[in-house]
Amino acid sequence: MTILYGMIDSGNCYKPRLLMAKLGIPFTNVEVSSHTGDTRKPAYVAKNPNAMVPLLELDDGRLLAESNAILLYLAEGTQFLPVDKYERALAYQWLFFEQYSHEPYIAVRKALLTFPERAKDATPERLAVTLERGNKALGVMNKHLAGSAFFAGEALSVADIALYAYTHTAEMGGFQLDAYPAVAAWLKRVEADKGHVPIEWLG
Repeated sequence: MTILYGMIDSGNCYKPRLLMAKLGIPFTNVEVSSHTGDTRKPAYVAKNPNAMVPLLELDDGRLLAESNAILLYLAEGTQFLPVDKYERALAYQWLFFEQYSHEPYIAVRKALLTFPERAKDATPERLAVTLERGNKALGVMNKHLAGSAFFAGEALSVADIALYAYTHTAEMGGFQLDAYPAVAAWLKRVEADKGHVPIEWLG
């Protein structure tokens, strides 16, 4: 059976769990926590030299890291990866946006404020930068969603799953989602989509 190594409270690890739930793909969840040093243990580093989660282990033993790469692999040939060339490129665009302009600020600010081991890094300067740039990302999303129901075409795709993972918990990082009404409405659409499961779901 497919194995997913990850953390229950990680948005990046939630992404493949959510997509596998929607696709009905059975998997075994193995908790590997960076909080306790599990990701740095030799047995895990042998599987992923980058010492991060999530990591997907296929039935044949092949390994795939990076949350959005895992999404693309799982979504191939399904409705969650657009067939249209332009819409597929839009999905890639938003996946790159999520990793470069969204996750480093929205997810990181939440981590700084909620994980005790990160408290030492929560300087006023860093909290200010992550708040400013996270709000910029939410503003970009809000502008797009004011005219579109989803991020890549007319249906939910890997782009929506990737962006949902950390956006839906953004308020834990001090972001005010009621300031972004189109984003708030989109969150409800994602949650209403067939097969949706919460972040705590482990298969």
